[in-house]
Amino acid sequence: MALPSNSASLRAHDGFVRALLGASDMTVLARVASVHLLELGHDQVDLVWNHQPSDPGQLHTGGDEPLPTESRRLLDRARGEGGTAERSFGDGSVQRAQVLAQNAGFWAALISRFHPDRVDRDWQECLPPLSLRAQSLLHTQRLQVDVERLATAERLQRALFAISDLASSDQSTDEVLHGLHLIVGRLMYAENFYIARFDPGRETLRFVYFADSHDTDVPDPDQDTPVSELGNSLTLAMIRYGRPARGPSALIRQELGVARDDRLGPDSEDWLGVPLLEDGLVRGAVVVQSYDPAVRYSEDDQILLNYVAQHILNALSRREAQQELERKVEERTRELRHEVNERQRGERLQRALYRIAEVSGSSASIDAFYASVHEIVGELLDARNFYIALLNEAGDQLEFAYSVDERDQRQRSRPLGRGLSEYVLRTRAPLLTDRAGTTRLEETGEVKVVGTKSICWLGVPLMSEGKAIGLIAVQSYTPDYLYTPRDEELLSFVSFHIANALERRKADETLRQAYADLEQRVEARTSELADTNVELRKQISVRERIEYRLKHEALHDALTGLPNRSQLLATLGLALNRYRSEGGDDFAVLFLDLDRFKVVNDSVGHLVGDELLKEAARRIGRCVREPDTVARLGGDEFAIVIDRIQEPGDAVMVAERVIRSLSEPMRIAGKELYTSASIGIALANGRYRNPEELLRDADVAMYRAKAAGRNAFALFDERLHEDALRQLELEGDLRRALQRREFVPYYQPIVRLADGNVIAYEALMRWQHPERGLLSPMEYLTTAEESGLLEQIDWQIYEQVCRDLPRLLGGVGHVTLNVSPRHLRATDFDRRLLALLHDYQVNPAQLRLEVTEGALLENPEQVRQCLSRLREAGLHTLLDDFGTGYSSLSYLHRFPLHGLKVDRSFVAALRSGESGGSTAIVRAIRLLADSLGLEVIAEGVETQEQRQQLRLLGLSAGQGYLFDRPQPLGELSAKRALAS
Repeated sequence: MALPSNSASLRAHDGFVRALLGASDMTVLARVASVHLLELGHDQVDLVWNHQPSDPGQLHTGGDEPLPTESRRLLDRARGEGGTAERSFGDGSVQRAQVLAQNAGFWAALISRFHPDRVDRDWQECLPPLSLRAQSLLHTQRLQVDVERLATAERLQRALFAISDLASSDQSTDEVLHGLHLIVGRLMYAENFYIARFDPGRETLRFVYFADSHDTDVPDPDQDTPVSELGNSLTLAMIRYGRPARGPSALIRQELGVARDDRLGPDSEDWLGVPLLEDGLVRGAVVVQSYDPAVRYSEDDQILLNYVAQHILNALSRREAQQELERKVEERTRELRHEVNERQRGERLQRALYRIAEVSGSSASIDAFYASVHEIVGELLDARNFYIALLNEAGDQLEFAYSVDERDQRQRSRPLGRGLSEYVLRTRAPLLTDRAGTTRLEETGEVKVVGTKSICWLGVPLMSEGKAIGLIAVQSYTPDYLYTPRDEELLSFVSFHIANALERRKADETLRQAYADLEQRVEARTSELADTNVELRKQISVRERIEYRLKHEALHDALTGLPNRSQLLATLGLALNRYRSEGGDDFAVLFLDLDRFKVVNDSVGHLVGDELLKEAARRIGRCVREPDTVARLGGDEFAIVIDRIQEPGDAVMVAERVIRSLSEPMRIAGKELYTSASIGIALANGRYRNPEELLRDADVAMYRAKAAGRNAFALFDERLHEDALRQLELEGDLRRALQRREFVPYYQPIVRLADGNVIAYEALMRWQHPERGLLSPMEYLTTAEESGLLEQIDWQIYEQVCRDLPRLLGGVGHVTLNVSPRHLRATDFDRRLLALLHDYQVNPAQLRLEVTEGALLENPEQVRQCLSRLREAGLHTLLDDFGTGYSSLSYLHRFPLHGLKVDRSFVAALRSGESGGSTAIVRAIRLLADSLGLEVIAEGVETQEQRQQLRLLGLSAGQGYLFDRPQPLGELSAKRALAS
């Protein structure tokens, strides 16, 4: 560098250099350069630099005036043409732009205008020290920006961890929302902060959290407000806009076309709102605002709040999902408890009815029968005071056939009067009344109580052929037991069977008497009968009637009276023969199955279930024409043969009528029951050789309708038949493959990312099909699960892995096995696996298990105990596909896990130089695992870029096609032999 030519210039230059060294930042440096160059004869001087590499348009000049457009164009030329550019003016002056320094995206340039003949000839000697000082200050500026960025990232990471901890904590919702407010407040000014949830389906807005220093009208966090009442809401407008909004609220309202509304709160000096997005839909908003003119929000605040808002939404969604799950579990528990109580009650009732039917025929006398009935009723409800009263033949006397009472003496009979018993007989309806109710009946003249007045009285008529033949009554003289409507319903149901039993006993008694009379008459008239032909004709007639009845019973269902399967197949055979004949008519078969009939049968008993089947049969019969046939095949299955149809739509119309009819409620035994039907339709076709094939295809179509959601119908087509045959063939192949041991393990190496050395293997299942070659699990896993064969296949793989371990590992490393949720539901899985290791003398430390998050959800306590016992035995567990499920932190604390496997979807999305997206997620997973002492393995590593990114993120192990594909043991051994 040349020095100035004289001593004065030298002193000025030294002073300039000292001033440069004293400049603490670029603004001071700009003033020093400007003053010095103006002293050297320059007309105008600007030192220009950028503050952020990401924003090239944001320039600083050290002054308040922006850089003129022509100067900026000259600067752009200089930056693009080697560092220097000039332009001349008519007055002989020159404007020059010269790049002084560049540092990692930061740069500084000098723009000056001067007359070449008037400027000090040594002025260019000041440019080298100026350039050096600018380079130094730019480097300092870059370091400051990096420090600020790291500090912001650290605050954001702490905030996200805090949000995650809050979401999984056991705090109340109000405490969680207040905690979220505090977290946002540590990132930016958030004294005035609120969260709004938007329901696009219902068009409602709910402010779940609201904190404001000026707006005292706090919304109810549990109230959903229709958006029609919030027409001028700035929050609603931003949600409709779907993008963040920042600035004074009045200006944002003007941009979004929203009018001022004093009811919706005061205007703020600065307003920042971001939408909560879920699957592309706006689900709410997070808003901060400032009423202080000195407090404004920046673009960085907007970016930060937008990022944090999505995590707030995830936290709220997880918490709401947890609360909804707990609510459903509690609701289902109540339902199950109610079902259990109803089932127990139904079982007690059914036992009682069986005993009533039994004692009606086995009791030695009618008094013994009544005593047995009393004992049976006493097991169902309080029957310390109990009586059975019957009308006499004339209907004017009430005879107390059986009576047990703590207060009154037994009455044998009395003339019909106005007592409670007579009231039940008159109304032919049950009566449940307390003392006050009895008094009201007395005041109206309906009854006049006979005997001691009870605290609670329950009477039910005994009905036979629509007439009240008597009643059964219980009563309580103390308030310790009061009868309920359920007791009334129970006694009414029992009374029906008691009445039937009484009628059967009466009929049996009459029949015995009739037999006795008949024997006397036969004996008396036998000697008088001379013409035996008359008696013979009677016997033939009786035999024909018996044969007809037997034939009818053989071809019809005993419960519903409908044709049975045998009769249906005969009818189908005739229709099929008629169809095959020349000019035969089309017909269709409908195979019908009642949905949820087992639930009805199990909950209210088989007797009510039988009544439901009868009612269903009647309704189906009303949906068809006279020539059509309705049959019951057994259980809850029915079939319909629709004769002479013109097109398939005729069969569809019948199916729709049946579905609508069965969907209506049924009133049976005092209960309103619901059922529905799934229907399969098969149309006549020349390929059918017998009626069984036609019925089979209708059955297949029915299962397709049931799989589609029930209460629907499905038409059988050739594709459905081919699918069924294909599934059946695949299931058969799977069973044969198990016998032939065609399932083999393929091993994929797990390597150290630093040097690629193998540290472990993952055993993957493959099927060596004799005809189709090597098949991956995707081609048969679903069928194996549905057929229950998957567990057997797994155990065959586990056994082969144990056999391969000595050759595969050589005493170093381990092998991981995939474990399905079905295994963890088995209570003896751990004992069976450890026994297998013992049989093959395998050290448990050489084997590890991989489970998915879904496997931990099913019976989590049993799974935790199973994995704990395995860990105590030395066998560790890894959580597979981490990040794709709930990714709950509680799993990592609750279950005895040894490590995590990062899902391949995150690894595939890694990009060099990226700080967000998958990179942030993988970094968070690694930090989380480090804090919990868990190892981390990356799956699906396929490129060197992904490997390098994983190493930069701190991961040490991975697997994928970059290192090797899954291979059988033989190929691995051969490859190692060649390498050695």
